[in-house]
Amino acid sequence: MRDRSKLVPDAREALMAAVAFPRHAATYLPETTLLSYNVELKRRGGFVGDRASSASFYRIIEAARVQARRRGSDPFGDVAPADLRKAMLERVLRRGSSAATVIVHAAIDEFARALVGVIGTFQEKAWPRMDRVVVGGGFRHGRIGELAIARAQALLAESGSSIRLHPIRHHPDEAGIAGAIRLVPAWLLNGFDAALGVDIGGGSIRCGIVRYRGASRTRLRKVAVTESLEWEHRDDAASRTAVVDELALMIDRLAHQAKREGVALAPFVGVGCPGRIDADGRIDRGTQNLPGDWTALGFHLPTEIGRRLSAVGRERPVVLMHNDAVVQGLSEFSRMRDVKTWAVLTIGTGLGNAAFFNRPS
Repeated sequence: MRDRSKLVPDAREALMAAVAFPRHAATYLPETTLLSYNVELKRRGGFVGDRASSASFYRIIEAARVQARRRGSDPFGDVAPADLRKAMLERVLRRGSSAATVIVHAAIDEFARALVGVIGTFQEKAWPRMDRVVVGGGFRHGRIGELAIARAQALLAESGSSIRLHPIRHHPDEAGIAGAIRLVPAWLLNGFDAALGVDIGGGSIRCGIVRYRGASRTRLRKVAVTESLEWEHRDDAASRTAVVDELALMIDRLAHQAKREGVALAPFVGVGCPGRIDADGRIDRGTQNLPGDWTALGFHLPTEIGRRLSAVGRERPVVLMHNDAVVQGLSEFSRMRDVKTWAVLTIGTGLGNAAFFNRPS
């Protein structure tokens, strides 16, 4: 029979091991605890998150155009739906016709109401009471995203909700890179100037050098992406192997650049990837927008990246991976220290999500 006196010490040792040696898709993160991520809620046969994706916003715009054509003429003319992009809509807000501007503002209001509905459903079905919700993803960047978030905040206040929405501070192209260094404890990065972060998306991959200052045993400060590279793999119809090959080359290029500039680079690469990630670093599901099969039993992305990389200093880089919405959320952690519970929604082609609990300090 096992000695019961050993149960508490063994549990403590297991916890210390989890903190000291970070794992893929960890729940107990260095600075906060992950409650959930990539939650897939369904309602009326579809995913709840699809109601507040960038694709849903363009569907709202297109429905309004159909109504306008029935009444007389489409203020966007003969622009095909596939060619109507956010940059064009941003220009409409600045100097478009009144009819076109009305459509965009109406779409922003309808989208904001959908976003509030999604937040309410997550609050009811998946999250505990949330103090704040960080809003990231590509849709957040630009005037349309800012207006939609502000309108959603006003609607939440009108309903009596205490939730505060926070547009993600980093540029969406950098948030998924910057948050990657918070996958490991600060003390592991102490003595270095920077680390490397990777953000894998359905249309592109981004890599960057993440500088930080004031690293202590427990806290990173002044985190910023100083150099980055991006490749739109969707435009090149690249295979899975080609994506991983190019990703490794981009990481190596940034590592060599850091060396030339005298930046002491930690032998660590943090990766944000779509989908559910197992503790062993394999991808369980959720990568349908990436080329090829990333969930295949014989494919292990961290290993595939690591074996292609050159040494950083004298060490082979450690590659650590988590879900991309989790990593984006971690980029905002410094502004979430003063609350107990918080979440992140990343608005892109789909809606990424993650929820966090800040442990008592």
